[in-house]
Amino acid sequence: MKQIDIYTSNNCQYCHEAMEFFNESNLEFTEHNISINKEAKSSIIKKGYRSVPLIIIDGQEILGFNKERIVTLLI
Repeated sequence: MKQIDIYTSNNCQYCHEAMEFFNESNLEFTEHNISINKEAKSSIIKKGYRSVPLIIIDGQEILGFNKERIVTLLI
């Protein structure tokens, strides 16, 4: 099973779409909400990102909800 982490924020439509995709695909993931978790926000800033969703699949980072890239990494 692949490790999936999704960095989100409360008012991010693409974040909600990404989580919906993973839920509908019955894939387990860990959500890190930067709106309420300062450590999560600090973590993505250290990686050089300033926006979400940031999806990390087994160490491979995807900024934004790019379904095709996600599927490629899941195969």
